[in-house]
Amino acid sequence: MKLLYAIQGTGNGHITRAKEIIPILQEKGELDILISGNENNLDVGFDVKYNLKGLNFTIGKKGGIDFSKSFKKMKLLRFYKEIKKLPIKDYDLIINDFEPISAWAAKLNNVNIISLSHQNAVLDVASPKYGKYKFEKYILKYYAPCNERFGFHFKSYSSETFTPIIRKTIRAKKITNKGHITVYLPSYKVDEIVKILSKIPIVKWHIFSKDVKRLIFKKNVTIYPINEFDFIKSMSSSAGVLCGAGFETPSEALYLKKKLMVIPMKSQYEQQCNALALKEMGVSVIKKLNNRRIPKITKWILSNKIIEVEYPDTTEEIIEAILLPYYYQTVLPTILS
Repeated sequence: MKLLYAIQGTGNGHITRAKEIIPILQEKGELDILISGNENNLDVGFDVKYNLKGLNFTIGKKGGIDFSKSFKKMKLLRFYKEIKKLPIKDYDLIINDFEPISAWAAKLNNVNIISLSHQNAVLDVASPKYGKYKFEKYILKYYAPCNERFGFHFKSYSSETFTPIIRKTIRAKKITNKGHITVYLPSYKVDEIVKILSKIPIVKWHIFSKDVKRLIFKKNVTIYPINEFDFIKSMSSSAGVLCGAGFETPSEALYLKKKLMVIPMKSQYEQQCNALALKEMGVSVIKKLNNRRIPKITKWILSNKIIEVEYPDTTEEIIEAILLPYYYQTVLPTILS
């Protein structure tokens, strides 16, 4: 069976999940990898056949999506050409993680496609929803269209929603508590983060930022460039994690039994829904990072509230279950003929 695994390259979470899924898919068939978008700081670690531009969103200066700049930068003609040029009919099945080029190519050419992403779980009718009539909700729904959807969320809200894929490096890590707080807020400028958090001197801060290329020390703050080794080391030995309301980092913090505070990105429907789901679980949520939130952040630091979760390693079982019908459709008839 010839497979194409198509990954959204905007944000590190999709790449992190892909690193766990790709070795399993390689055992199930002949696999090619496609990545579109370029707003991530991680190497997928495998040969990528298609590196495409796709569609990207621009982050504004105040921690949210700037839709005006995003639409100005979207080159829709190039996007259309990438869809038309992709040899989608060469594949028996597309596995898609919120990647628009392969999704639209498969839809236009009637090629089998399975969508496997966190966004699907956010769209699941059983999962928590933020607001009712959000423009961003429709972007989430039609950005990478697909008829067959499975998702990952902080809880299994339905039979089509699975608990998070936790990378093996996290599962194998020894959990300690050295008293610092690990911070990952990619939608905020590092200077703004330091300005606020340095006013809370009762704890040491490990801030990870794409804005720096080397270690920087400022009083009770250490700023790290983005790299997987240092981030996992810091998080697994932390007293807590302060991060955006994405999916992978909060999931890993919960798995590591760290107290967690999240700040959802402004005008980002998915993160607002994530924050609502986490708040229902008992996780601390603040709307933005500013001086007014210092008392609440301080109170959170002084608390010992840990949210108990069970995230078993079932990635291979999930992949096998969703591939089985297509195996019977494509591989088995060839063997029997």
